[in-house]
Amino acid sequence: MSKDDGERRRPVAPVGQRPESSNSAGGVAGGDAVTPSTGSEARVGRADQKAAEVADFIARMQAVTPRTDAGRGRLVFAMDATMSRQPTWDMALQLQADMFSAVGQIGGLDVQLVYFRGHDECRASRWVAEPEALARLMTTVGCAGGYTQIRKVLAHARQEAERRRVHALVYVGDAMEEEIDDLCGRAGELALLGVPAFVFQEGSEARTERAFREIARLTKGAYCRFDAGAADQLRDLLMAVAVYAAGGRRALENMAAARDGKGARLLIGQMRDGSG
Repeated sequence: MSKDDGERRRPVAPVGQRPESSNSAGGVAGGDAVTPSTGSEARVGRADQKAAEVADFIARMQAVTPRTDAGRGRLVFAMDATMSRQPTWDMALQLQADMFSAVGQIGGLDVQLVYFRGHDECRASRWVAEPEALARLMTTVGCAGGYTQIRKVLAHARQEAERRRVHALVYVGDAMEEEIDDLCGRAGELALLGVPAFVFQEGSEARTERAFREIARLTKGAYCRFDAGAADQLRDLLMAVAVYAAGGRRALENMAAARDGKGARLLIGQMRDGSG
């Protein structure tokens, strides 16, 4: 069996369960547990609002203190994989793969994939240092009908941060079918552990936006909306976030110097003038 085949077949654990080893996926199903996913499982608003929302997102990014601790950065990347995400799922996967590829060029970042779908299914992968391996895992995840399980995602990120520092949580979704106050409580727990949440909303459903904005505010992270027409912009911002988390300001400046470093240049420009 090839290395790639083994990567695809290695299980991703339900959220809440601990991985059996450092090379296995981990998670727990039910309650707040996130179930690790298996290797075979592994959506910004209207045109006149995009500029303001991106500026606000970047302003919040600059307020996040870059990590100063030694060692690798750790990023939890969580996705809504319910059926409503299917129309733009392929686009989202490509954007995320681009982000991981950018990080892979500088190193220094470990990523854990978390997703939910179907009936009470919420899974988390093992921590991955190789972006190509995580990208392959993500391409195996398909959408399935079900309600959102954001509460489990936030609880899982908290549990991971309690075990070892997590430098950021990125969440991508299009709906929120839970109690806002409950989610805010979970977000507050993340804030106490210093984990900023960068929340990306596909579409413009108002209740979802209120919840996502509050999660970002409470954790001192950032919120941004996107749609298929803003794919390039979203990709640039995701790549800048990942590079900043992995390598700090210097890595971001190096990215900005490149011809394709638009997102990084935008982020640095906001940092210099302090606008928001």
